[in-house]
Amino acid sequence: MKITGRHIIALMIASLLLGYKGIPGKEKVEASKPPNILLVISDDQSYPYASAYGNKATLTPAFDRVAREGVLFLNAMTASPGCSPSRAALLTGRNCWQIEEAATHASGFSTRYKVYPDILEEAGYFVGFTGKGWGPGNWKISGRNRNPAGTEYNEITLKDNPKGIANTDYAANFGAFLSKKVKNKPFCFWFGGREPHRVFDKGIGVKKIDAVTVPGFLPDNAIVRSDISDYCYEIEWFDKQLGKAIALLEQAGELDNTLIVVTSDNGMAFPRAKANTYEYGIHVPLAIKWGNKFTGNRIVRTPVSLTDLAPTFLEAAGIDQAIKEPERSMAGTSLMNILLGKKDKAIESRLGVYSSRERHSSSRWNNLGYPQRALRTNQYLFIWNLEPGRWPAGDPRKFEQNVQTYKLELGPEHGAYHDIDAAPTLDMLVEGRESKAIAPFFHLAVDKRPEEELYDILKDPACLSNLANAPQFEKIKSSLKSTLMKYMKETNDPRITGKGAVIESYPRYEGEIRSFPPPK
Repeated sequence: MKITGRHIIALMIASLLLGYKGIPGKEKVEASKPPNILLVISDDQSYPYASAYGNKATLTPAFDRVAREGVLFLNAMTASPGCSPSRAALLTGRNCWQIEEAATHASGFSTRYKVYPDILEEAGYFVGFTGKGWGPGNWKISGRNRNPAGTEYNEITLKDNPKGIANTDYAANFGAFLSKKVKNKPFCFWFGGREPHRVFDKGIGVKKIDAVTVPGFLPDNAIVRSDISDYCYEIEWFDKQLGKAIALLEQAGELDNTLIVVTSDNGMAFPRAKANTYEYGIHVPLAIKWGNKFTGNRIVRTPVSLTDLAPTFLEAAGIDQAIKEPERSMAGTSLMNILLGKKDKAIESRLGVYSSRERHSSSRWNNLGYPQRALRTNQYLFIWNLEPGRWPAGDPRKFEQNVQTYKLELGPEHGAYHDIDAAPTLDMLVEGRESKAIAPFFHLAVDKRPEEELYDILKDPACLSNLANAPQFEKIKSSLKSTLMKYMKETNDPRITGKGAVIESYPRYEGEIRSFPPPK
């Protein structure tokens, strides 16, 4: 049927009656009711820790349902292996190096960069979040009037939550949000768990120990197995909250018209995982469903980025993402065609997806970070360490206050490494670093690394065998590095345009600012 001017006017009137006012520059008008958008995001969960991926130590029936009734992604990468920058990238649809201070941990988040909840709100959506939104960081100092994830719903708390589990009742707060929604008005909600972020209640996952599979970059011993099993318990706990959210949608009659996306911000908080652009730092679970809008029980192997989610949400809502305003331009590409089972030249022509790291914790002299850029294809992971002279896990030694003299004195030689979250596994590596069984894993986690790293992740998902200097892989490495550098130039990455020092200058507003000796 040919769409005439009369049809367009009729559709515009219908959408206005539904409370969907649109935004300036919108060219496409959807005849169907605009969908609700629910992003469910855990905190520090690596692929493949969900039972839909075959992991036997994590039973995740709610995630599995989303995957079964929708699409399960096998190669979803986050834009950064740290929570604050990865969430900012997801919210803006931009690479971390394109959002200034928001690329670092616990800094600000400039209003120059529009986030998808704000765009959807302008288009008539009811917007909110529960749990952990964007953070850690200081959005107030940036001139924002609320968390970039939306209006906060965190008043309802739990009374009997296990130790290590946040006391926010995510589902109840989501229910409170839904109760305030105007009928027929679409909503956008960020359902942000604080699990499986550390700390864990030691031993809470004891029943999972035998089912645990230990990644190759960690020793397979009782301490590591116990630590991973506690991590798996928290994943399962959060999956129950996802199940409650789905039940609320069913009760409200909103399930069929809700685009549900379930993922995580970055990888597991273990040495050589979180805060590293290795597989277990950037590879995250991802499942998406939307009623009967697309065929379910499908698997997508094409590499995708969490920066692709914002443009996906806008396209689903009928908003033209080609708006040329700088604060709304996005590096990500909508996944809608992929979800609908269609060919997508923009996605399929990509060689891979990109990730980056700057500052994580306060872990080095003068609050310096550890800049990395990475390109992940279906088979290979290329990493460029831009400052290989720095310690990747943080300086090994820091100043500590003497409790008797109150003076700062140098602490123990291996008493820092603060880019690794405090954990029984880290303690075990440091304490056992002289033993033959532990030493190789300790050095994998903390030693300085070469400028270039290349891994065949199909054969080596633990990223143990660096192929960057192998003659037979020189052509592959050169091609990947050339592609990465070209993309960095095209997207004005300060690290390649000679302005990288500005990234080191962004202030840190949250967490302890530690003192370290200057580099030699």
